Amino acid sequence: MTTYLVAMAVIFAVALAGVLVNRLYRRFAAAHPQLGPYRDPDKCSCCKNGDGCSDAKECESR
Repeated sequence: MTTYLVAMAVIFAVALAGVLVNRLYRRFAAAHPQLGPYRDPDKCSCCKNGDGCSDAKECESR
């Protein structure tokens, strides 16, 4: 039972850390626009100009 609770706590902590890192990245990108635009992780990151494509077909055409 202890192992189960520890595993749940670790999974929750990792998920929370991911959200925190995303928020920190968004804040950093807003504070430093000279380093490039914020790249939304919900969109693909394959576009070389960093605008964030909405789907994979759009990425392949560039």
